[in-house]
Amino acid sequence: MNSKTIAVIDYGMGNLHSAAKALEHVAPNDRVIVTHDKEKILSADRVVFPGVGAIRDCMAEIRRLELDKVIEEVANTRPLLAVCVGMQCLMNSSEENGGVECLSILPGQVRFFGADLMGEDRDGSLQRLKVPHMGWNQVAQKMDHPVWHNIPDLARFYFVHSYYVELDQTELCAGETEYGNCFVSSIAKQNIMAVQFHPEKSQQHGLQLLKNFVQWDGVGV
Repeated sequence: MNSKTIAVIDYGMGNLHSAAKALEHVAPNDRVIVTHDKEKILSADRVVFPGVGAIRDCMAEIRRLELDKVIEEVANTRPLLAVCVGMQCLMNSSEENGGVECLSILPGQVRFFGADLMGEDRDGSLQRLKVPHMGWNQVAQKMDHPVWHNIPDLARFYFVHSYYVELDQTELCAGETEYGNCFVSSIAKQNIMAVQFHPEKSQQHGLQLLKNFVQWDGVGV
């Protein structure tokens, strides 16, 4: 099997070291590069689009580095994995920071969980849930997708976020998670896979997802 190049987009807003190390672990025969160089990203076989922090800062850096068009081209031409705020950046807009226009690669908006988010306690009583949603939670798989290969339904992944995606096209939802309400935790469209959780922090199931992504040819379902 030919060696592949996996580019992790570096725009200063992601846990790039742990993401790259996790990819190197699951794909030891492939080349993992962390870069904001447009030509290197566009020449890679697989691209990972990470993100943490405020979406206003993320979008500002993406546009300053002229990576918006690069990400759009990648989304149309090869397997792309967007993670956490990277997933949110693919949407039309976000409520965060008073309203931010995003990349409009996927149809939907990013919403705030709210200060008064309520959920059931273990005994069934209602309690106020903390925001951000932080820690391990289950993902219910909503479609049969190659990136879910060898990952059981309702497997637990690691989340850290105060905002969630609301899709305009619900058929693009690849995974859902409960936190007060049911929210979209994974999206799949053609050669795009996007996840709200952090696979690089999600131990066995997260590593399996990254391995599946590296082996995925970009054909969804």
